[in-house]
Amino acid sequence: MKIKESGSLGASYNALAQGTVIIGNIKATDDLRIDGKIEGVIECSGRVVIGSNAEIKGDIHCTSIDLLGTVNGNLFAKETFTMRTSGTFTGEATIGGLEIEPGATFNGICKMQ
Repeated sequence: MKIKESGSLGASYNALAQGTVIIGNIKATDDLRIDGKIEGVIECSGRVVIGSNAEIKGDIHCTSIDLLGTVNGNLFAKETFTMRTSGTFTGEATIGGLEIEPGATFNGICKMQ
Protein backbone atom coordinates (compact mmCIF):
# COMPACT_ATOMS: atom_id res chain seq x y z
CA MET A 1 0.00 0.00 0.00
CA LYS A 2 1.45 3.36 -1.00
CA ILE A 3 0.66 6.38 1.16
CA LYS A 4 1.22 10.07 0.48
CA GLU A 5 2.63 11.71 3.57
CA SER A 6 1.19 15.18 4.10
CA GLY A 7 3.70 17.88 4.82
CA SER A 8 6.68 15.89 3.57
CA LEU A 9 7.16 17.52 0.17
CA GLY A 10 4.97 14.89 -1.48
CA ALA A 11 7.29 11.95 -0.73
CA SER A 12 5.61 8.56 -0.85
CA TYR A 13 6.38 5.44 1.14
CA ASN A 14 5.03 1.93 1.60
CA ALA A 15 3.55 0.86 4.94
CA LEU A 16 2.69 -2.46 6.57
CA ALA A 17 0.29 -1.88 9.47
CA GLN A 18 0.44 -3.45 12.91
CA GLY A 19 -1.53 -6.69 13.00
CA THR A 20 -0.55 -7.62 9.44
CA VAL A 21 1.50 -10.79 8.92
CA ILE A 22 3.32 -11.59 5.68
CA ILE A 23 5.05 -14.88 4.99
CA GLY A 24 7.02 -14.27 1.82
CA ASN A 25 9.38 -11.76 0.27
CA ILE A 26 8.84 -8.02 -0.15
CA LYS A 27 10.42 -5.81 -2.80
CA ALA A 28 9.94 -2.02 -2.64
CA THR A 29 11.38 0.88 -4.60
CA ASP A 30 10.16 3.61 -2.21
CA ASP A 31 10.84 3.92 1.52
CA LEU A 32 9.18 1.26 3.65
CA ARG A 33 7.69 1.36 7.17
CA ILE A 34 6.84 -1.94 8.86
CA ASP A 35 4.72 -2.22 11.99
CA GLY A 36 3.56 -5.81 11.42
CA LYS A 37 5.31 -9.18 11.18
CA ILE A 38 7.27 -10.52 8.21
CA GLU A 39 8.92 -13.89 7.60
CA GLY A 40 10.96 -13.55 4.43
CA VAL A 41 13.44 -11.37 2.59
CA ILE A 42 12.93 -7.60 2.38
CA GLU A 43 14.53 -5.72 -0.51
CA CYS A 44 14.11 -1.94 -0.51
CA SER A 45 15.84 0.67 -2.67
CA GLY A 46 15.23 3.29 0.02
CA ARG A 47 15.04 3.61 3.79
CA VAL A 48 13.37 0.97 5.97
CA VAL A 49 11.77 1.79 9.34
CA ILE A 50 11.00 -1.18 11.59
CA GLY A 51 8.39 0.05 14.11
CA SER A 52 8.52 -0.77 17.82
CA ASN A 53 5.90 -3.55 17.54
CA ALA A 54 7.31 -5.06 14.34
CA GLU A 55 8.98 -8.47 14.15
CA ILE A 56 11.10 -9.50 11.17
CA LYS A 57 12.49 -13.00 10.59
CA GLY A 58 14.64 -12.87 7.48
CA ASP A 59 17.24 -10.85 5.64
CA ILE A 60 16.91 -7.14 4.87
CA HIS A 61 18.63 -5.38 1.93
CA CYS A 62 18.22 -1.58 1.92
CA THR A 63 19.90 1.81 1.68
CA SER A 64 19.44 2.64 5.39
CA ILE A 65 17.43 1.27 8.30
CA ASP A 66 15.95 2.64 11.51
CA LEU A 67 15.22 -0.20 13.97
CA LEU A 68 12.76 0.21 16.85
CA GLY A 69 11.38 -3.36 16.81
CA THR A 70 12.90 -6.83 16.43
CA VAL A 71 14.94 -8.27 13.57
CA ASN A 72 16.27 -11.82 13.49
CA GLY A 73 18.27 -12.24 10.28
CA ASN A 74 21.04 -10.67 8.25
CA LEU A 75 21.11 -7.00 7.36
CA PHE A 76 22.72 -5.35 4.36
CA ALA A 77 22.49 -1.52 4.46
CA LYS A 78 24.55 0.62 2.06
CA GLU A 79 24.39 3.56 4.44
CA THR A 80 23.38 3.80 8.12
CA PHE A 81 21.94 1.21 10.52
CA THR A 82 20.31 3.12 13.41
CA MET A 83 19.18 1.15 16.45
CA ARG A 84 16.77 2.94 18.74
CA THR A 85 16.41 2.15 22.46
CA SER A 86 13.60 -0.38 21.89
CA GLY A 87 15.39 -2.14 19.01
CA THR A 88 16.67 -5.72 19.10
CA PHE A 89 18.87 -7.19 16.37
CA THR A 90 20.17 -10.76 16.11
CA GLY A 91 22.26 -11.68 13.09
CA GLU A 92 25.03 -10.37 10.87
CA ALA A 93 25.03 -6.76 9.72
CA THR A 94 27.01 -5.54 6.70
CA ILE A 95 26.56 -1.78 6.75
CA GLY A 96 28.01 1.62 5.90
CA GLY A 97 27.59 3.14 9.38
CA LEU A 98 26.19 2.24 12.80
CA GLU A 99 24.34 4.23 15.46
CA ILE A 100 23.17 2.48 18.64
CA GLU A 101 21.16 4.23 21.34
CA PRO A 102 21.58 3.13 24.99
CA GLY A 103 19.19 0.28 25.79
CA ALA A 104 19.18 -1.25 22.30
CA THR A 105 20.19 -4.92 22.01
CA PHE A 106 22.69 -6.02 19.32
CA ASN A 107 23.48 -9.75 19.22
CA GLY A 108 25.72 -10.71 16.34
CA ILE A 109 28.45 -9.57 14.02
CA CYS A 110 28.92 -6.18 12.37
CA LYS A 111 30.97 -5.61 9.22
CA MET A 112 31.53 -2.04 8.06
CA GLN A 113 31.77 -1.47 4.32
